Amino acid sequence: MKLVICAGPPTCGKTTVLRQVTKRLLAKQLKVSFLKIDVQYADEDEIFQKEFSIPTRKVYSGELCPDHCTVMVLGDALQWAERSGADLLMVETAGLCLRCSPYVDGLLGLVVLEATSGMNLPRKIGPMLSLADVAVVTKIDLVSQAEREVFRARIQEAAPNTAIVESNALYGIGIEPLVRRIERAAEVEPPLFLRGNPPIGTCTICVGKKEIGWQSHFGVVRALENQNFYRGE
Repeated sequence: MKLVICAGPPTCGKTTVLRQVTKRLLAKQLKVSFLKIDVQYADEDEIFQKEFSIPTRKVYSGELCPDHCTVMVLGDALQWAERSGADLLMVETAGLCLRCSPYVDGLLGLVVLEATSGMNLPRKIGPMLSLADVAVVTKIDLVSQAEREVFRARIQEAAPNTAIVESNALYGIGIEPLVRRIERAAEVEPPLFLRGNPPIGTCTICVGKKEIGWQSHFGVVRALENQNFYRGE
């Protein structure tokens, strides 16, 4: 069984891309299962089940970062997908942390970015982009050719080893190269490990301490004058 993890900012087109991919994989007689991980609301599992009649699940991360939640539940999800007889488990995660990588070492990781989100987006999202295998750029029909080229250059600047696929996913344009990459992807072979290094610590805010000001906290703290920050490795 293959595992594909797809991350990206909200409203970037992750679900639309994965729907187009699923349609093509099912046409090739492959069995697909789908897992959605989000913070507090998601209906993508219902959309996939209704449209494709495939096994679907969703998990709300709640108080957890969705990338942390992915790490926690992925072992159970793989067992569920295997019981479902899947050839491929697709995981769509909210990926909102921007400090973590939701991808599994040795398996396929996709990040979806919308071309309309601003030229500097690739510089802002850290290991969600820099550790991905493929960056899928959506909504390319809504920007100029010059903007597309700048956006591509910014991706290459932030993630020189990441392949780029440009797509108008709403109409299925540019999806075939992504499908071929999934078909070539490695299969799951335990033990599995997170790709890249997690952030260096947990702050007291993460565990519920609410006071304002770094002087009230301990562990990983940040003063206004301290601009060192985690870049993903």
